[in-house]
Amino acid sequence: MKARYIRVSTGAQNIARQEERQAVGERVFTDIVSGSTPFKDREHGKELIKAIGDGEINYVSVSSIDRLGRNLYDILTTLEFFKENGVILKVDNLGIESLIKGKENQAFKLIISVMANIAEMERETILERQREGIALAKARGTYKGREKGSTESMEDFLSKYKEVIKSLKKGNSIRDTAKICNVSIGTVQKVKNNI
Repeated sequence: MKARYIRVSTGAQNIARQEERQAVGERVFTDIVSGSTPFKDREHGKELIKAIGDGEINYVSVSSIDRLGRNLYDILTTLEFFKENGVILKVDNLGIESLIKGKENQAFKLIISVMANIAEMERETILERQREGIALAKARGTYKGREKGSTESMEDFLSKYKEVIKSLKKGNSIRDTAKICNVSIGTVQKVKNNI
């Protein structure tokens, strides 16, 4: 069976661009999580790994390689798992597949190692710009940052979202719960991960 893996960093981001490439009959796995989170630690990344291990999935499509992650080691580890399980990975924006007639596609291997390095460099660039922006704001005296002691305990956080917990316990999906409770998908995901 074929699958499509979709990842966005926040619930505010649109997954439509990634969904529009979905083929009929493809099983979809969607994570709303930072690309820096290892693939094996993502809710639906884990589900996909299990489905592959159970022999349910033999072909996975992603819109671009950075959907798997922004860390070279993590991307290569995920690709190795796919290869060991005979899973073909198709990267849409490159129009290339990882295996050809059951053998590793050497052009894919080369291109992916370069693209994975670029994804990791982009992540480092984002973090560097963030650090520079904070330093500049501090120098100007405009940086507020988080007030000391302003972090919220998980108990306090969860107590604010009792309706979300009830909805999830009823078996509603993350997306449905977000609509029902009028909160973001990211909030529902955080609640689900901590109950």
